[in-house]
Amino acid sequence: MRTRIINAHTLEPATGERRADAWIDIADGRIADSGVGKPPTPHGDARVIDAEGGTVMPGLVDAHVHITVTSTDHADRAGWTPGYTTVRALRSAGDMLRRGFTTVRDVGGADYGMARALDEGLAPGPRLIFGGKALSQTGGHGDFRPLIDESQPCCQLKPDFGRIADGVDAVRHAARDEFRKGAHHLKLVVSGGVASPTDEISAVQYTAEEIRAAVVEAENHNRYVTVHAYHPRAVNQALREGVRCVEHGNLIDEESIRLLVERDAFLVPTIITYEAMYEAGAGSGLSGGSLRKLDEVRSAAIDALEQAHRAGVNLVYGSDLLGDLQVRQLDEFAIRARVQPVMDVIRSATSVAARLLGMEGEIGTLEQGALADLLVLDGDPGEDIRILTAPKRHLRHVIRAGAVDSWL
Repeated sequence: MRTRIINAHTLEPATGERRADAWIDIADGRIADSGVGKPPTPHGDARVIDAEGGTVMPGLVDAHVHITVTSTDHADRAGWTPGYTTVRALRSAGDMLRRGFTTVRDVGGADYGMARALDEGLAPGPRLIFGGKALSQTGGHGDFRPLIDESQPCCQLKPDFGRIADGVDAVRHAARDEFRKGAHHLKLVVSGGVASPTDEISAVQYTAEEIRAAVVEAENHNRYVTVHAYHPRAVNQALREGVRCVEHGNLIDEESIRLLVERDAFLVPTIITYEAMYEAGAGSGLSGGSLRKLDEVRSAAIDALEQAHRAGVNLVYGSDLLGDLQVRQLDEFAIRARVQPVMDVIRSATSVAARLLGMEGEIGTLEQGALADLLVLDGDPGEDIRILTAPKRHLRHVIRAGAVDSWL
């Protein structure tokens, strides 16, 4: 069915252009035409949506999610079957669509089957750009075995955040295997993390040779590598070896910023996850040791964001919320608006995110021919970012590839 939106104030994030009294035609899941003033006679069976002067903008992109990590109870998750994990993941994805996210990038856990189910409309949800399992060295951020666990990882067939790969050959094999399974990108964890039980935040994980092996495989597959990293030693080593994107980056230094700018790489801060976990305390599911690590990276996050913004780093929206904390997915907008102009924050979740994903002209834009991923809002988020953070009050319609309110 064709759809026409009328009486809209459109917002094109890349340029900041606004058009009043605008209309948009949607056909075959894409933006077929648009204009200002009186539109041409609509197709006979077209559905008409009256925006009533509200804002129409591209759907949002969250470039750092984990749709399979719907609980922070690791022991409980270990007993989940693949089917149960998938059902919970698809429900989580549906919630994200209801918040206005029409595309999400999963950086550890989601797989081809989940993406296919969402594309086929078997469950409501955003477009899922997945990277399969993240790669971790033994004892790294993707190794969640407690200190007393003497077992060795084997097979790793169940849905999970990551997989263990040590050495250049093992990393190369794991990268090829994830790309074989349809991964759009590859994630390496190259520094310590908050949730992992046996490493420090400052720990550097993977050697330059192992990182380079992953980058070469990604380039051979016309894909890219992104890395979980906090400490500048880990960030800078990864950037020098050719990774395209850094997740978190809370502790970056001047060299990190220089490398990000020089190599036109991307940074995906995820500040809301630290704020949410800090406020939840023990209720976040983190151990005492993890809560201490959390405080180390939380206190530096805003300053790192501000430095990166001032230097012109490509900043992309990400949330990284786990379990019940995923309800705060939109709160990252308000946090970033403390140090960034509102339009730059919106671009991070639309046009800049589209560049990272290699989907320029497809998502994050109102251009003719783009996928019809659109939000119809009461109010102008370019003037007040809170319009995006309160969807129950301001979000009237979510259109994903031309499907209107499929999440209802």
